[in-house]
Amino acid sequence: MNTNQLPTPVYVVYEDKIRRNLDLISDVSRRSGAKIIMAFKANALWRTFPIFKEYGVGFTASSLNELRLGLECLADKAHSYCPAYTEQTIDEYLDGSSHITFNSLHQYRRFAEKARAKGVSCGLRVNPKCSVIETDLYNPALPGSRFGVSAEDIGGALPEGIEGLHFHALCESSSHDLEKVLNAFEEQFGHLLPTLKWVNMGGGHLMTREGYDTGHLVALLRDFRSRYPWLEVILEPGSAFTWRTGDLLTTVVDMMENDGVRTAIIDASFACHMPDTLEMPYQPIITEASEEGIPYRLGGNSCLSGDFCGPWHFAEPLTPGQRLTLEDMNHYTTVKTTMFNGIQHPDIALVNHEGECQYLRRYTYDDYKHRMS
Repeated sequence: MNTNQLPTPVYVVYEDKIRRNLDLISDVSRRSGAKIIMAFKANALWRTFPIFKEYGVGFTASSLNELRLGLECLADKAHSYCPAYTEQTIDEYLDGSSHITFNSLHQYRRFAEKARAKGVSCGLRVNPKCSVIETDLYNPALPGSRFGVSAEDIGGALPEGIEGLHFHALCESSSHDLEKVLNAFEEQFGHLLPTLKWVNMGGGHLMTREGYDTGHLVALLRDFRSRYPWLEVILEPGSAFTWRTGDLLTTVVDMMENDGVRTAIIDASFACHMPDTLEMPYQPIITEASEEGIPYRLGGNSCLSGDFCGPWHFAEPLTPGQRLTLEDMNHYTTVKTTMFNGIQHPDIALVNHEGECQYLRRYTYDDYKHRMS
């Protein structure tokens, strides 16, 4: 079977593109000496995890479901971070984690004794208050952020037993953005580093994006490690592992025109299947579109008024039955889909390194029904 034979809508993931990203990330890790692990919030397609295991990829977990999935399908232990652990969740986190990061001093003090008794390395998330993200929805360094402890709250010394600091202030960002945040982190928290074993620089390092300066990233990390050679440096990008590794294939099912606006209704949904296009917001590339031509919006097949995106331009008029390829629909997409309005999930298929296409998952009515029961 090839992708043209797949019924739409369907997410198609490409093994060769995953391996391309893994090769680059592994090279950055080797050259910089940093440990780079995967965040499931951007990619949880566990049927592809055997590919990641070949590269020795570890993972970070921010929920018990992510923890369970990682332990079953990827690695022996997790680097865990959750905004707030509870008495009901903490023991399972500790049993499955090698490192655990607490979001507040109160959370650490509440669970420190348990964590140390189980031999888990404890860290504290800190907020360097350096904002480099334009979209507020994705900016953890906004004033009033609920993420991390400030330098003022910590003061001159960390509580006993803290072995690491964790900051996360990036989102699909560059190495030069990291440099700004790292400077702020060192200025505010540098006096605490001599007592630590590790620093986790969080996610948002989009090193697999075309034009990303991996040389600058490697130099930045090597320079940091040269000044603090006793520290293990950890990065946990999400998007970078699966950036441009999959597409969403969809079909035009109807045409509408109102007030001079042409809308092609597709058998997928921006709200259900591509939520970041509305949240971020951004407009994905469509393979079949052109720079000039006839403008069309694409409308999702749900009843949400705002379930549309565009315009794109096409050299020829769109017609029902025409297939369109929305590019880069793997990272942060398959993990965020919903079944709002009862809209059917796209199936998921993998094109392996030999070019053969196989289904990883086909969704049915039972998936919708059981989510509601």
